[in-house]
Amino acid sequence: MCGIVGLFLKDKSLEPELGSLLSDMLVTMSDRGPDSAGIAIYNNSKKQCSKITIQSMNPVEDFKEIKAHLTQLSGIDLEVRIVDTHAIITLASNDKDKIKKILKSSFTNLRIMSIGDSIEIYKEVGLPEEVAGRFELSKMVGSHGVGHTRMATESAVTTLGAHPFSTGEDQCLVHNGSLSNHNSLRRKLARLGVNCETDNDTEVAAAYITHKMNEGFNLGDALNAGISDLDGFYTFLVGTKNGFGVLRDPIACKPAVLAETEQYVAFGSEYRALVNLPNIDHAKIWEPEPATVYFWEH
Repeated sequence: MCGIVGLFLKDKSLEPELGSLLSDMLVTMSDRGPDSAGIAIYNNSKKQCSKITIQSMNPVEDFKEIKAHLTQLSGIDLEVRIVDTHAIITLASNDKDKIKKILKSSFTNLRIMSIGDSIEIYKEVGLPEEVAGRFELSKMVGSHGVGHTRMATESAVTTLGAHPFSTGEDQCLVHNGSLSNHNSLRRKLARLGVNCETDNDTEVAAAYITHKMNEGFNLGDALNAGISDLDGFYTFLVGTKNGFGVLRDPIACKPAVLAETEQYVAFGSEYRALVNLPNIDHAKIWEPEPATVYFWEH
């Protein structure tokens, strides 16, 4: 019984408010997932630059002089911004693969949360309000974002087990439900060269969508393919560089609601997550149909 929220802004004047709006939505879903929480924010403020979000269990020690160490090992000019247990490395887009390799080989105590031109992922164990406060979510700016409050069922309560999961550049997925064929699908994806880092079923769904999009599918087609390949009951909210998409399984037993105005599209596991959004009284509000893909892009 996890909680999902998402906000896609059509009106650029609302971008400074994305974090505060999303924070309120996330905290409202606390009773649906008190174990851990996470958010993905999309903000492409620096052109021709990419961002790598990393996480540490011991940030005071691990992030000490990390910029100097990375620069020395790579010879690359980069910026590092520390946000509690996470750090965001900003660098030229053509340098990200080199830094990724260095992180994996020389900084094995750090975990890569996300890579892309726009995405930043923050997630930790704890109540949603605590997690949102630690990362100062209410101050974040962006064009769209997704959030998740977790009640663990398929794997342990850990930072790595929290959502969102990112398995491709500027991609992430949050999930309410359970997949029954995730182990067999994980093995199949591994044979195709797509590896998962956890035993969480949601990461398998994220990896599946990434694999399909790497094959040339757009987000809508990738989600449609999942209807036949992903067994179980689920509501997915998938974020990409330009927007997000929603899919419920053919039975649609997990709750979901969408709202759309001229300013935004909002998603929540329950309507109460949306009640404080601007002009919500004038929004078109509906329950997503089973086995039907909805997606919006800038």
